[in-house]
Amino acid sequence: MWLFNSSIGRKVVMSVTGAALILFLTFHGCMNVVALFSKEAYNQICELLGSNWYAIVATIGLGALVVIHIIYALILTLQNKKARGSNKYAVTEKPAKVEWASQNMFVLGLIIALGLLLHLFNFWYNMMFAEIVGVHNAISPTDGFEWIVATFANPVYTVIYVVWIAAIWFHMTHGFWSAMQTMGWSGHIWFERWRCIGNAWVTIIMVFFLIVALAFTFCPDCCGGLDGNVLPFAIKKF
Repeated sequence: MWLFNSSIGRKVVMSVTGAALILFLTFHGCMNVVALFSKEAYNQICELLGSNWYAIVATIGLGALVVIHIIYALILTLQNKKARGSNKYAVTEKPAKVEWASQNMFVLGLIIALGLLLHLFNFWYNMMFAEIVGVHNAISPTDGFEWIVATFANPVYTVIYVVWIAAIWFHMTHGFWSAMQTMGWSGHIWFERWRCIGNAWVTIIMVFFLIVALAFTFCPDCCGGLDGNVLPFAIKKF
């Protein structure tokens, strides 16, 4: 099948999985901002996305997207190195129109993958996984707000998350317009438009993540100020 056997097919898979992950980060970033304004509302979202069957299915699907994206990134990287052959050791100047991110996508991806493992340990392991297996910690698995407070009480985590967020920004701003180009949606006119749209979209989402990390680091008492049940729906376990 051409999606798996050809270079273009592999790039299409990379583009589709990358676009899906960008949509997930958009949701995740918007969800995190809620914690700045209401502890109750954020914890309601965490409970809704706890160990419910649909949340577990979505998590498995998300994990599959990440694994596929990483595997295809490795395949394409090795393929490009093989194509260069002996020329890979030649000293060449960086092309004027080639972005730094495009030449370092694999390194950025590696930083993102390592940051993801830490993020899974800090939150998914202590929340969804703990709720599924019945682990009892000092903080409830559904109290996502307190897990954010506990995580960013350690300034080392803050530095690591800032570096991680920066790596994601570089990776996604390049990946956004590159995916549009691979899918054939980036003609002569729309190339710069997609670049601007991608830069704006990714920047807004990454600023959401950055603001949350910095706010909970430097002024955790300022976060989650609203009280009461502010979500317009009731949470039910399925």
